[in-house]
Amino acid sequence: MSANVVCPMRDFAMSKEQRKKRAKPVRITRKMCSKVRRSDGLRMKFMTEYTFRNFYEVIGSRFPKKVMYRVFRQDDADAITYGQFVHYVRAVASYLLKIGITKGDRIAIMGESCPNWMVFYVALTSIGAVSVPILPDFTAREASEILSHSGSRAVMTNVKQWPKVCSYAGEAGLLVFRMEDLFHIPASVGYPDGKGFDEAPGVGMRDARINSQQLDANRPGEDDLASIIYTSGTTGASKGVMLTHKNLLRCADLNTDEYVKVRPGFKVLSILPMSHVYEFTIGQLLVLLQGAEVVFLGKPPAVSVLLPALKEVRPHVMLTVPLLIEKVYRNAVAPTLRDNKKLANLIKKPLIGSFVYKVIGNKIMDTFGHRLKFFGIGGAPLDPEVEYFLYRAGFPYAIGYGLTETSPLVAGCGPQNSQHKPSFVGKIVKDDDVVLLDKNAEGIGEIAVKGPNVMLGYFGRPDLDKEVFTSDGYFRTGDLGFFDKAGRLAIKGRVKTMILGPAGENIYPELIENLINSQEFVQESLVVSNDGGLLALIKIDVELMSKKLKISLDEAKNEARKYVKNMRKELNSQLSVYSRISETELQEEPFDRTPTQKIKRFLYPKKKKDAENTEKDKEE
Repeated sequence: MSANVVCPMRDFAMSKEQRKKRAKPVRITRKMCSKVRRSDGLRMKFMTEYTFRNFYEVIGSRFPKKVMYRVFRQDDADAITYGQFVHYVRAVASYLLKIGITKGDRIAIMGESCPNWMVFYVALTSIGAVSVPILPDFTAREASEILSHSGSRAVMTNVKQWPKVCSYAGEAGLLVFRMEDLFHIPASVGYPDGKGFDEAPGVGMRDARINSQQLDANRPGEDDLASIIYTSGTTGASKGVMLTHKNLLRCADLNTDEYVKVRPGFKVLSILPMSHVYEFTIGQLLVLLQGAEVVFLGKPPAVSVLLPALKEVRPHVMLTVPLLIEKVYRNAVAPTLRDNKKLANLIKKPLIGSFVYKVIGNKIMDTFGHRLKFFGIGGAPLDPEVEYFLYRAGFPYAIGYGLTETSPLVAGCGPQNSQHKPSFVGKIVKDDDVVLLDKNAEGIGEIAVKGPNVMLGYFGRPDLDKEVFTSDGYFRTGDLGFFDKAGRLAIKGRVKTMILGPAGENIYPELIENLINSQEFVQESLVVSNDGGLLALIKIDVELMSKKLKISLDEAKNEARKYVKNMRKELNSQLSVYSRISETELQEEPFDRTPTQKIKRFLYPKKKKDAENTEKDKEE
């Protein structure tokens, strides 16, 4: 092994000899795929079988010379074409087989989105191994728990995330791969600390000899396990969702042109973690099947980084969570609509109002590079006030609904206004059978799904499988919803967050929070049951209040407490009797969130009680 150890960070560009030796793949066309007849009745669009082996064969044969991946403001020489991607995947896969990785072995991936993340994922799944993506925002304790629970044999990570996994990797004797250069760091090197990991010598996998015979012998099946994804739940501990090759690839293939027609060379700006199934399936697999060029931001999406990227990349497609567009609206749009009295009066007039909304929407489009065709919003509910503005402004937003357990898409609508109905997430995807369980008088029930995108179950938790699957095979999502006459789905909240009123009424806290969040200066809120009543925890933008009222920050903090207390009466005047708030309280610290930016509801009002106990201890 030591004879093969080389210096890190080598240039892996293919030589002319390597290119000549590489077998030319059969060119797979969409026409060929559409003729595939399956016994299960599924019509295929771009693929001939739903495996990650076929995925790289299809994209490599359709777009060999087109750029597939690049990183914002990195040298053009570092860009990866579809043909190069396939070569790297086959080389890494051959190396993994050579060192003894076998079908069913679990291998964890922890790191920020980048081309090598996807190279490694497709390489290991294409030989039947199982990927265990770990969200980069998970803590060292959470990462260790996932590595242990999944029984991972190896981990690929980058320099930034290595300190979170190095202790467990050393204790468990895991195989270790470095993401920056796709190096295998042999056990003989040891387990360097965070400072030494970037310089640790190893074996380069991207220049490994390709063994086509072995790759063919280890081709996976459609129903083989591809990923175990640990959810960042809002109601408690993570669970390992088992997704097959068909689960993920069918969801991507089926919806390639349902909502947006991506053309080869379209720019996709990627800002979400690939370890989240929303970004992975929709922001990667779906667009890559159509030859898009994915540009990674390369840094956290802070405004100082994101704005220049939008201007230079000028994306056609972008996926995000609601928090980003809600911030844009509350910081740049809402104050203008609220404070400019002339504008506020104009938008109330039907014809002029539509024109004003379009003008503002056009300015936002300028910020995004003015060629945006699809702005996907998912991962959490979008604030109705923000959606109403996007709808009136003609902004090309698209709403989707789904879960990790459904790979993820269950329902959605495209960016055209004709497809939208504000407060609805769209129609059910073609493959899925969706029913509402335990419907109430209003037609609201728990959403249950059956289809080829639904998970196998939770890894190592047959007890949970019994809870979430009905006797006739429907997956209970835990979400409450209802359909309109046109078949559009609306989400009302979560079964576990729904609060039972004093006379048995169903109270949906998310609806109350939407009303609170529409108030001036409010950043976000959380409504919870507390001592038999409803407590609203409200986060105020103190800096904005300070600027607008022209007072100091300390004065603004005191004013914010009064503002929150006085808000209760105004809110209750707009709520039904059983939904009225009994107490409002200023939330001074940001809410604890999951890596996908959803508030961890299960922590509240426990956090409040902990804070009260701390204050009592100080007083004593």
